[in-house]
Amino acid sequence: MSQQPEYSDWQQIIELVKHSVEQGQHEMLLTMLMTPDEREALLSRVNIVRELLKGELSQRQISQLLGVGVATITRGSNELKARSDEEKAVLMTLLEANKKGG
Repeated sequence: MSQQPEYSDWQQIIELVKHSVEQGQHEMLLTMLMTPDEREALLSRVNIVRELLKGELSQRQISQLLGVGVATITRGSNELKARSDEEKAVLMTLLEANKKGG
């Protein structure tokens, strides 16, 4: 009998994160699951998506602003292209609502 991992699907991870938020343990969970480099990469990805959605800068300018490669920006852009206008609007609302001043 072969063993299977407990978590084998992205939706299970989403549910895990949702449950951790409900329990007030999301910060601990995400910090424990992600290395410092992965957390930095996620921070970059959030900023990439936000800048792409704002549409004020070219991919090259975003690359220079965030100190990431143009290919990284392009991957984020391609992911956004696969989303509906409604999804993009919701995402922008989420990103705007949760940004810190500064």
